[in-house]
Amino acid sequence: MALPPVPEAIMPRAQCSAQAPDAARQLAQALGPGPFAAVILFVSPLADLPALARSLPAAFGATRVLGCTTAGEIGAEGYAEGEIVAIGLPAPWFAVESLPVDLARIEAEALIGRMIRARAALADAHPGWDSEFAFLMVDGLSVREDELTAALGPGLGPMPLFGGSAGDGTRFGETFVLSDGAFRRGHAVLTLVRSLCRVRVFSFDHLIPSERRMVVTEADPARRIVRQINAEPAAREYARLLGKDPGQLTSFTFAAHPVVVRVGGKHHVRAIQQVAPNGDLVFFSAIDEGLVLTLAEPQDMALHLDAALKSLSDAGPPAAILACDCILRRMEAQEKQRYGAVSALLRHYGVAGFSTYGEQVNSMHVNQTMTGVAIYPPEVSAQPPGAEQG
Repeated sequence: MALPPVPEAIMPRAQCSAQAPDAARQLAQALGPGPFAAVILFVSPLADLPALARSLPAAFGATRVLGCTTAGEIGAEGYAEGEIVAIGLPAPWFAVESLPVDLARIEAEALIGRMIRARAALADAHPGWDSEFAFLMVDGLSVREDELTAALGPGLGPMPLFGGSAGDGTRFGETFVLSDGAFRRGHAVLTLVRSLCRVRVFSFDHLIPSERRMVVTEADPARRIVRQINAEPAAREYARLLGKDPGQLTSFTFAAHPVVVRVGGKHHVRAIQQVAPNGDLVFFSAIDEGLVLTLAEPQDMALHLDAALKSLSDAGPPAAILACDCILRRMEAQEKQRYGAVSALLRHYGVAGFSTYGEQVNSMHVNQTMTGVAIYPPEVSAQPPGAEQG
């Protein structure tokens, strides 16, 4: 059975098993009749994606349905696996324009023009709605996220952007983005949202840079591969700095011992995805020769997450939180036996979203963070279109 939406939610949500033969119908029924400016689906890779796509028109009618595959879901009970999580953006509070992007042809000037026209159309249609944000979902194995976010930056203006890279569990086989009625590889979809509700886009991590540094001395930037660190084979040198045997390096090692780079006065994670058979290190985001990498040490994830999510309530609690949470954070929580505590916090604060192969914030592609948007109840005096005036 699909779980019911959060009662009286600004952003109603529902979920069901990804392998349910009538998943779309269950989700649509649980979300309610709307009307919705858009419905967003976070879909386990266990789902039959073509069948799900075919069933969407019958379930949601003309409503715009967007989404992507995941490396895990965040639903009503916190962390979830093998589910589809649906969120609705009700038309009385939200207006949406979606821009599909073919990652094989990122044409920056044309993309910026499309963004400016879409933002202007939203503003013209809803002149009293002052809040806006952009939400990006992108193929997580495309190796094009850095290029895409850099291209989007000039078109954003004051509109804050967050997003996540689609996942494939822990298999890293193929990832898909849903737009225009189909799940596609090599694509992204940028959703521009204008709202009567106050919003706050955020990005945080629980990492503290150490004094241990290393230099990338040989790399293949186009494939995000590092071959040498400090003029030594990359995996061997990384393991030496950790005091480990290179044969002991796993995804859990990378999650527990990330590396960061300093950009614009702040440190950003450049997460390692895996060790190649030849000893190269494959990264989740942009890497280049001459880059100085700093080992970072994580704080207690649950304590940090509690404080970070609590800070979103400084001016009153949000009605909803939509978040993109790196798969490496989930792995670290499992490795350090904090999975249950982190999941309970996600449930407590009402977070919905998915685990990603990378995150985007404004014009940057990052890793091992949680990015998202907190959505607050509208002012008491605010009335959605068609509401009765007292």
